[in-house]
Amino acid sequence: MSLRSTLACATLLLTAACAQAALKVGDTAPSFKTPAAVAGKAFDFDMAAALKQGPVVLYFFPKAFTQGCTMEAHAFAEATPQFAAMGAKVVGMSHDDIDTLKRFSTEACRDQFAVASDPQAKTIKAYDAAAAANPERADRISYVIGQDGKVKFVLTSSDPLAHVQQTEAAVKQLKSTTKK
Repeated sequence: MSLRSTLACATLLLTAACAQAALKVGDTAPSFKTPAAVAGKAFDFDMAAALKQGPVVLYFFPKAFTQGCTMEAHAFAEATPQFAAMGAKVVGMSHDDIDTLKRFSTEACRDQFAVASDPQAKTIKAYDAAAAANPERADRISYVIGQDGKVKFVLTSSDPLAHVQQTEAAVKQLKSTTKK
C-alpha cells in the first residue's frame, strides 16, 4: 500500500472515530424504561417519571469494573449530594447485565446513584451513544436532560472526571436559568 493510500485510510478511520453522533442540545431525549440498580437492589428505572422530579444527568459508560468507568462512578458518587441539592438525579447506563450492575452500584457507585442496564443497547442507540468500534457497547457520553425532556448539555469525552465536573456545571447553569 502506498503512503498516499495509507494516509487516506488513516484519515477515514479518524473521521469515523470522531464522527460520534451524540444527540444535540435542544433535541428531545428519548424516553425509556429499563432495569436498574442502586445500593445493590434492582428496580425499574423510568426516565419520564424521573424527569417529573427534576433534571436528569444520564451518563453512558462502556463497561462496569473497568478502570475509567470505576473512576467515573466514584467521582459521580462523591458529587451526587451536590446534584441532589440542585434537584438533579444521576443515572449511569451501560450494556452490562443487571446482576453486574447490582454489584457495581454498591462497589463503584457507593450506593449513591442508580446504574441502568441496556443489554440490547436499545437506549444506547436511541441516544446515539454507541461506541464506533463496538455498537453494542456505550461510548463515554453524558447528557443533562431538563424537566421538559430536552437535552440541555452533551459531553463526549474519554476523560471520566470531565463528565462529572462539566455536568455539574451544566446543572448549576440550568438551575440558575430556570429560577428567572
